[in-house]
Amino acid sequence: MSFIDDIKNRAKKSIKTIVLPEASDIRVLKATSIVLKEEYAKIILVGNEENIRNLANDNGLDIKNAKIVDPKNSSKTKEYAQSLYELRKAKGMTIEEAEKLVLDEVYFGMMMVKLNEADGLVSGAIHSTSDTLRPALQILKTAPGTKLVSAFFVMVVPNCDYSDDGVYVFGDCGLNENPNAEQLAEIAVSSSKSFESLTGNEAKVAMLSYSTKGSAHSELTEKVIQATKILKEEYPNIKSDGELQLDAAIVESVAKSKAPGSETAGKSNVLIFPDLNAGNIGYKLTQRFGKAEAYGPLCQGIAKPVNDLSRGCSSEDIAGVVAITAVQAQND
Repeated sequence: MSFIDDIKNRAKKSIKTIVLPEASDIRVLKATSIVLKEEYAKIILVGNEENIRNLANDNGLDIKNAKIVDPKNSSKTKEYAQSLYELRKAKGMTIEEAEKLVLDEVYFGMMMVKLNEADGLVSGAIHSTSDTLRPALQILKTAPGTKLVSAFFVMVVPNCDYSDDGVYVFGDCGLNENPNAEQLAEIAVSSSKSFESLTGNEAKVAMLSYSTKGSAHSELTEKVIQATKILKEEYPNIKSDGELQLDAAIVESVAKSKAPGSETAGKSNVLIFPDLNAGNIGYKLTQRFGKAEAYGPLCQGIAKPVNDLSRGCSSEDIAGVVAITAVQAQND
């Protein structure tokens, strides 16, 4: 069974309600039809109902079992505005600003999650990451004990010669531009938890660099070395190693030469990139050249499940992220 099929089956065991605030995008409606047909989540679409149903009908999509809410005429809009004002008045928000913001589909959807009228939200097909995460952090805030909100991708590599089943977590590939050593270690901790929660397998973390075990020395490698030290000292229960080049992290024959004796090198399944440049390039290379399925950027560290999408996503990608979000909501 594939990774995403397993996730969908897990989602079916306790059906959750996921908000999709970008219902004007045909990819979102196609994803909605997939989710509803396969019955692994309930869907709330946010937007103008007539326009949404016309777009679906024009494209032969069955979304009749989706709930559609329009912030402009919903009976909940006034309540949501008042709740948003109460949440943000200490930060200077006025009731007039709150009333305007809840007319935005993402803010409206986020209030649904905040008030337990939905279990999670997926956005990003047409919105930027900041337009998705800003309301998430303002309204839902960070999870208890979280030091840093970060993003990761689940990468499913077909016919993969490395790791057990070709399923990897790549972090952070979508949010933190240039994390320091402490932040990099925190990203590794969150990513290891996300991997184990979604796959059921033990995480083996590689702190990636252009150097392996001191083969090069610079400010860039020192950050990764320090992050690895923090990770090992503060979280000795997590299998981790660094600094490792990518081949030393995933290829056992290379690991035996470059990092002999490492319990992680050669079999890593959680790859932590030193900055957003490397992470974004890494996941897209794997997706395009390796023909991998890429689910994300998924968020970790927010109080309730909210996930971003790449604006180049397909309807199948969105449907997959909905399934992942539903499973995250089961563990919430």
